[in-house]
Amino acid sequence: MCNDYRLLTNAAQLFDGFSETRIKIRLSEGAPNIEARKDIKITDTAPIVRAIDDEAETGDLVQRRWSWPGQNGKPVYNFRSEGREFASGRCLIPADGFYEFTDPADKKKKRKDKWLFTKTGEPWFCIAGIWRTDNQVGEAFTMLTMPPGPDIAPYHDRQIAILDRADWATWLDPSVSAKAILKPLPAGSLAVVQVA
Repeated sequence: MCNDYRLLTNAAQLFDGFSETRIKIRLSEGAPNIEARKDIKITDTAPIVRAIDDEAETGDLVQRRWSWPGQNGKPVYNFRSEGREFASGRCLIPADGFYEFTDPADKKKKRKDKWLFTKTGEPWFCIAGIWRTDNQVGEAFTMLTMPPGPDIAPYHDRQIAILDRADWATWLDPSVSAKAILKPLPAGSLAVVQVA
């Protein structure tokens, strides 16, 4: 499961990308200081665009913690999407890459092999997420997951829900069925390279 992702894209590039969609970006907390980061890990703070209930096709760009504490105390950083509609709390998680880890091909290695996935033909993309307020950590987000598409299946039995750019604004509209939006990308949509 995705427990590490990348965002080297700066705030200006994010604004430019969202301006090409139907989404108007609001900055309710002021312009966030978005730093280029090769590794965003569980419990780190990162940018999200969350739906604004009373404003159609408008998103609020804020920085929030990735994961909230689960009932067993472990962080909820991924959340299964199957059979759920997510009538509130939808958000977009900007990324330009994410990592999956596999058992090492070289059995002498102690560390897992690390694979970087990027979206073919796009400098950055959005992952479907949800956010909520937690009594312990405040507002936090998690990434939605689904069965793997053809590009990820050789590496993992689950994948994060990567949205087509045309579906970003639709995902922020909770009246649209999640089942109509969340689907694996076609083969060849993701490029993969081994990074460690």
